[in-house]
Amino acid sequence: GLFGGVTHRELATALAELAYKRGESHDPAAFHDPVDRAVEQYYLVTVGPGHATVATESVVVPGPVAFPALPAGAGDLPHILNIPDRGVDRAAAGEAAAERLLAEAATAVDAGNTGRITELIDVSYELEAWANVDVTPARDRLAALESGETSPPEP
Repeated sequence: GLFGGVTHRELATALAELAYKRGESHDPAAFHDPVDRAVEQYYLVTVGPGHATVATESVVVPGPVAFPALPAGAGDLPHILNIPDRGVDRAAAGEAAAERLLAEAATAVDAGNTGRITELIDVSYELEAWANVDVTPARDRLAALESGETSPPEP
């Protein structure tokens, strides 16, 4: 994988150091929002401390829509992430992501947010392939609403 479990703070600091090496703005605080957006969009998945082998706080791992390898220009990131190896069980990360997807699906349905509904349908396929979880009931409900059905099937 790209990296094991890292805290939000560690990832923001590593991204700031990578930006510094590129001659760009490198305030670690400026990278907290991008990390949060990456979690929101399932590029990263937050896993609680009970699922990481060493972590005592929540960590993020590459999520179901992340690149399978580091993107161009990010080759230094693993070296910059000079942190202890925190293996995270893929099944546990998948369950955490599936629970979040189900909650976000309900929120998107309640709000009638068609853009988010479409995004979550796409994420559901990626999530199933990434972590071998079944989110078909949520996807079916989202798809019914996306197609204009007024009363979605119950999960």
